[in-house]
Amino acid sequence: MHNQDQPLIFEVSKQGRIGYSLPEMDVPELDLNGLLPVGYVREEEPNLPEVSELDIMRHYTALSTRNHGVDSGFYPLGSCTMKYNPKINENVARYSGFAHIHPLQDESSVQGALALMYDLQEHLIEITGMDEVTLQPAAGAHGEWTGLMMIRAFHETNNDFKRTKVIVPDSAHGTNPASATVAGFETVTVKSNEHGLVDLEDLRRVVGEDTAALMLTNPNTLGLFEEDILEMAEIVHGAGGKLYYDGANLNAVMSKARPGDMGFDVVHLNLHKTFTGPHGGGGPGSGPVGVKADLIPYLPKPIVTKRGDEYVFDYDRPQSIGRVKPFYGNFGINVRAYTYIRSMGPDGLKAVTEYAVLNANYMMRRLQPHFDLPFDRHCKHEFVLSGRRQKKLGVRTLDIAKRLLDFNYHPPTIYFPLNVEECIMIEPTETESKETLDGFIDTMIQIAKEAEENPEIVQEAPHTTVVGRLDETMAARKPVLRYRPE
Repeated sequence: MHNQDQPLIFEVSKQGRIGYSLPEMDVPELDLNGLLPVGYVREEEPNLPEVSELDIMRHYTALSTRNHGVDSGFYPLGSCTMKYNPKINENVARYSGFAHIHPLQDESSVQGALALMYDLQEHLIEITGMDEVTLQPAAGAHGEWTGLMMIRAFHETNNDFKRTKVIVPDSAHGTNPASATVAGFETVTVKSNEHGLVDLEDLRRVVGEDTAALMLTNPNTLGLFEEDILEMAEIVHGAGGKLYYDGANLNAVMSKARPGDMGFDVVHLNLHKTFTGPHGGGGPGSGPVGVKADLIPYLPKPIVTKRGDEYVFDYDRPQSIGRVKPFYGNFGINVRAYTYIRSMGPDGLKAVTEYAVLNANYMMRRLQPHFDLPFDRHCKHEFVLSGRRQKKLGVRTLDIAKRLLDFNYHPPTIYFPLNVEECIMIEPTETESKETLDGFIDTMIQIAKEAEENPEIVQEAPHTTVVGRLDETMAARKPVLRYRPE
């Protein structure tokens, strides 16, 4: 049920009201019948609301107050957390020399944009410890697939067609096995040990002549640093495989440690996460991929290079896996990331890591007495709690997440990773003040006490939102695709 105090836009609709003003059409009206295939032309007008300009503005303004985002409140989503979106990024991205150019312009007329792309590649090379970078991939998962396709091309060029398997940890991001499958590989799971890290003995067991790569993020999805990463790299490389770095958690080690120095051969970065591109509504994203020297020939083409004093697109790459995105990547997000890197500088990026780790450990230790802590050790940028204690009282992690909505907090990730029962994954990020962290911590403690003293209030949450507890299974299986008035 919707809140009766906030009528639907269809309910304020009155026939004949118009919220726009357009000049009379000065070209002949086009009859689409015969131009489009049968079935693609409407037989009746769409059922759209008819409202005034003021009503439509008030409608969208009211909707905006119900949104959760980094500009409106604390957003501790966990692993895929929306990061800080500095407004200077938005200003620079709107410079006419960036916002008003066309991707098919002659290279000589967009030297500034090409210079930015080249310089961004160089910065990302330095940050990751790689030898070359492509900016083409549109997001993290797209970067994963791109990296795996280059690994596949590398093995096939060496006539090593038996390498058909990609190893992923049991705590991996869900996109890892999905990307491997789309790239044509089989996936093999490697277990975590009792400390939440990759089990080296199990890794030795699953690695073999058919291993194409190991996909890993460090720190891992549990927020724990893989201390044996050099030995893991030695195991995989010794078997002829490659090591792939999922860069979703880079802000936990940025300017402190580099994937290239850990032994990784390929890395993707999430510019829309670590480097502050806006990430609301599922995008836009940007997932550049860096590689070590032996994989450079397989990078998607073109790559921005510098010849003398001129920046150009290099298409002369005969072993390239080909273009993976129209044109040259999500340029606007690249501009934002470049602005952030240049405005922060090396010391600023190092501080990002330090505050991300400090905030996560502070929050973890304050919450530890009130929830189960599966891995009692220092975390990096994020950590996982378990609601097992609350589940015994009849309150599930889902109930805790719903109750947080009553306090105007977007819930953190729940039930992931799958190897932690009643999992709650929390990432406070590097930008939040102690007061903000304490407010969220106090709310979580209050909910834990409610689970003991008044579990019904948690089980029936949320109470203050526009809609109450949704039947999420029904919503996923039978979505309402359009409004039908009674």
